[in-house]
Amino acid sequence: MYEFVVCFLAGVGAGLGTGFAGMSAAAAISPILITFLGLPAYEAVGIALASDVLASGVSAYTYGKNKNLDIKNGLVMMITVLIFTAIGSWVASMVPNSTMGSFSVFMTTILGIKFIVKPVMTTKEKMAEVSPKERIKKSILAGMGIGSICGFIGAGGGMMMLLVLTTVLGYELKTAVGTSVFVMTFTALTGALSHFMIDGMPNIYYLVVCVLSTLLWARVAAKIANRADAVTLNRLTGVILIVIGLAIFTVNIL
Repeated sequence: MYEFVVCFLAGVGAGLGTGFAGMSAAAAISPILITFLGLPAYEAVGIALASDVLASGVSAYTYGKNKNLDIKNGLVMMITVLIFTAIGSWVASMVPNSTMGSFSVFMTTILGIKFIVKPVMTTKEKMAEVSPKERIKKSILAGMGIGSICGFIGAGGGMMMLLVLTTVLGYELKTAVGTSVFVMTFTALTGALSHFMIDGMPNIYYLVVCVLSTLLWARVAAKIANRADAVTLNRLTGVILIVIGLAIFTVNIL
């Protein structure tokens, strides 16, 4: 029962973060499984990435159904992120090992505060003013930066994408989250398969509970997010990010 509660609550945090803010499930699930169930870090990350696949996929479907998804530029960014994540990982393997988990926690909390204090109020009409060619260029550059950072420090993918999409590419918040979870579906699938091929299958019970819980709460969050107005969504996203950031920080120091 204890294991079920831990996995379920990890999925709640991951699902809400994914559905509301396009956040990677790994940011919430990994530290919880490592701290409370004593799982090896590599196995915990594999479970988190697997949980991310369906949760991000169903969230992307919900956002796409509500016309809040930019598939064309999302594909460009996804391909670039995957390539430069591999490059970043290779570079990281050649330098002294360092712990960068605090980066993800700090970024999650600060981004949450940003959405509350300075909400993203860009409209789709404003987005349309940027030429398709310019947006593709920015998507490639953004993918290079996000992929390099994710590969090098192993954290911050979802948050980096949300930050870049809203600030650099000028997306309105719903389209930014929809595009972010679309990209994360494929990056998480790639990561999960890599982990399972290298380390073998993780604890099946933990995997199933985490996947189902994350999927359920991501679906709920995505539905609520797509019905909310811009101000409400910014506040909800901000609160969710701050709570998750503080929760991860607490877990890390236990």
